[in-house]
Amino acid sequence: MFEFSWPWVFFVLPLPLAVYLFVPSVKRQAAALKVPFFSRVRTLYKHSSHSVRGGTIITALPLLVCWLLLVCAGARPQWIGDAVTLPTSGRDLLLAVDISGSMETPDMVVEDQQIPRISVVKYVVTDFIDRRESDRIGLVLFGSQAYLQSPLTFDRPTVSQLLDEAQLGFAGEQTAIGDAIGLAIKRLKERPDSHRVLVLLTDGANTSGEVMPRQAADLAKQAGVKIYTIGVGANKMVQRMGIFGGMSRTVNPSSELDEDTLKYIADTTGGTYFRAHDPQELQQIYYLLDQLEPIEQAGETLRPIRALYYWPLAIALVLSMLVAVFRLIKIGTVARVTLSGEAKT
Repeated sequence: MFEFSWPWVFFVLPLPLAVYLFVPSVKRQAAALKVPFFSRVRTLYKHSSHSVRGGTIITALPLLVCWLLLVCAGARPQWIGDAVTLPTSGRDLLLAVDISGSMETPDMVVEDQQIPRISVVKYVVTDFIDRRESDRIGLVLFGSQAYLQSPLTFDRPTVSQLLDEAQLGFAGEQTAIGDAIGLAIKRLKERPDSHRVLVLLTDGANTSGEVMPRQAADLAKQAGVKIYTIGVGANKMVQRMGIFGGMSRTVNPSSELDEDTLKYIADTTGGTYFRAHDPQELQQIYYLLDQLEPIEQAGETLRPIRALYYWPLAIALVLSMLVAVFRLIKIGTVARVTLSGEAKT
């Protein structure tokens, strides 16, 4: 739909006519300097003035069009698109994902192949994000430091892409669980109480940061942030030893996982602690998170607006330049004709 944002600007359309009718003309002063060749200059001026006045109608019309275009530009023409309704229900979910060095541990088995934890986490969490059609999703990445990679947004493809592009070690090799929770509290405190949800995934214990996880959990409880914690990592992994891999041993790759702290965080804030030993359990956990009751939000309707003022402005500029060039050419032509006629006489 086309409309003018400031239609009252059209009241100034008669302004040039009002100036012409009611503003007195400027009186020319008598010449104060006489030169020997003044009569020649006066003849040239008369011829050029007569010719230019003869083309007044030709130049006046473009100038009037320019004035109309300028007034139209001042009235701010714009095109208003179709209404876009945002979802009226959903949640605000911040996802905090551990990208410390330990997430490279290849203890996730997919089709008899050992896959690094981070690869499985990216796949499962991306699928989870794609299903959140009515939710705002935000992304926090943490290692030795915690960073807000994406604020809360309905742009799920961008959040998925940012997660997929995350590289291990970008945030440091250690794990700052407390700082990740503190950053989430800061970003969620402006949201309504029932909207504050954090899903935190890690494979280790807090080894870095300024805030201890249990202290951060107490702060989250005061701020009304519910935290769901997920501990990821297998309990057993076979390691090949020797030059040709002839020997092997079984180790516990999740020995550093601090489950007690993750349980404390979840229990303190009213959330739930989940344990994912393999890709299937991790996927099942995110399906369980899908069962969270959606929160009703006020519906928002937006109409995209596209400004069009620069079109009449550009046309007016081009027309005014053409009029100026036309007048210069006309005056130059008259001057040449006059001078050549005097030279012959």
